[in-house]
Amino acid sequence: MSLTERFLRYISYDTQSNEDSSTIPSTSKQWALSNVLYEECLSLFDQVEQGKDGIIYATLEATKVDDAIGFLAHMDTATEISGANVSPQRIQDYEGQSISLKNGLVIDPEIYPALKQCIHDDLIVTDGNTLLGGDDKAGIAIILTAIEQIRAIPHGKICVAFTVDEEIGRGTDTFDLQKFPVDYAYTIDGDRIDDVEYENFNAAQATITIQGSAIHPGEGKDKLVNASLLAMDFAHCIPHDQTPAHTQGREGFFHLIKMDGDVAKARLVYIIRDHDATKFARKKALMQNVVDALNDKYGQRFSIEMHDQYHNMAEFMSDMTPVNRAKQAIQHLGIEPVSIPIRGGTDGAMLSEKGLSCPNLGTGTFLHHGPREFASITKMEQMVDILVQMIKGI
Repeated sequence: MSLTERFLRYISYDTQSNEDSSTIPSTSKQWALSNVLYEECLSLFDQVEQGKDGIIYATLEATKVDDAIGFLAHMDTATEISGANVSPQRIQDYEGQSISLKNGLVIDPEIYPALKQCIHDDLIVTDGNTLLGGDDKAGIAIILTAIEQIRAIPHGKICVAFTVDEEIGRGTDTFDLQKFPVDYAYTIDGDRIDDVEYENFNAAQATITIQGSAIHPGEGKDKLVNASLLAMDFAHCIPHDQTPAHTQGREGFFHLIKMDGDVAKARLVYIIRDHDATKFARKKALMQNVVDALNDKYGQRFSIEMHDQYHNMAEFMSDMTPVNRAKQAIQHLGIEPVSIPIRGGTDGAMLSEKGLSCPNLGTGTFLHHGPREFASITKMEQMVDILVQMIKGI
C-alpha cells in the first residue's frame, strides 16, 4: 500500500475525541481505526498488541546493534471541527496560487504562508466542511510506510505506538511504557519536516463556574443576578493581548475554548499556555486573582477548578541524542534542520516527563484543527525518507 493510499484510507474514519466523555477511548469510533491498524500491523511487525484502551503497540526486533527507537502518532482528531465524511481534493504540482475550496473557503498563501513552503508539491485539501485529519493520520501513514521500507534493511529494535485521545490531553494516561522498551522515541505530529521540536508549552486548564440568581425579569430589580453577564465580566478581565490571535513564538496565552450558561449558572473553560515556567505560574495566579476580585465585587459567586495538563519537555531532555539523530538524518537528505518551540503539546511531552525522551517531528501537513488543513504528499514522502535514514543511522 502506498503512502497516499494509507493516508486516504485513514482519514476516511471519523475518530474525533470528546473531552466530556469519561470512557477510554473517549469515543467508540476511535476503535474502528484502531482495529484497522491492528490488522495492518500484524503483517509488518514481529509482535503486535491492541490494548483494552485502543492503543496499538508494535515491535520490530533488531537485526543489528543500535539504539532501540520508538515512533508514535495518535488516532484521534481535534474537537474544534468535525472529521466525519472528509472529502479530500487533490492538487497536482501546486504553483503558489490561492486555493478555493468547494464550499467557498479560500486558502490564501499571503494569510497562510505555510502554502509557500509547498510550491510544486502535490497537495491534498478538504472541501472546506471538515478538517483533513493530517493531525495525526499523516503521522500514522508515514510511520507504517517507513516500517514497510526498512524491514529488509539492518536496523535496531523499533517500537511503534498509536495512541487515542491525544487531542484532549489523555493520550498517555494509560500508556504502558513496559510495552514500549526503547532508549528514546519520537512523536510524528508536527507540520514542517525540517523541524525537530524539543520545547513545548506548559499547559493548564481552568474551569470557572458562576452562580447567578434567577427570578422573573419583571421582578428583577435588586434581585436578579445574571450569571452569563458575570461570565462576560470575567472574560473582560483576561488580558486581550494575551490570547492566541495576538501571540506568537514564545509568547503564552489564555484561550477561552468553551462557554455555556443562562441566568442561573454559567461556565467558562480556558486553557493556559506558556513555555516559561515562571510566566506559566503567573498566568495561573492571574486567573485565581480575577476570581478573588470578582467574588469581592459580586459576593462569592465565582469558583475555579484548575489543573496542569502537561509541561515543557525541555525540562526533562537531559540527553540530546534523539534530537541530534533526527537532525543528522534531515541533513543527510540535504535539508537544514531547525528547532522551533511548539505552540502546543504532544504525547511526547508527557512521555518525556515520565522519563522517556520524546521530541516531535513533522508530518508535512499544515493548518491543523480547521477546514483549511492541507497535506503535502511530497513532504510526507520526504518524511518517510527521513525516518528511514534515522532508523538506518548515519
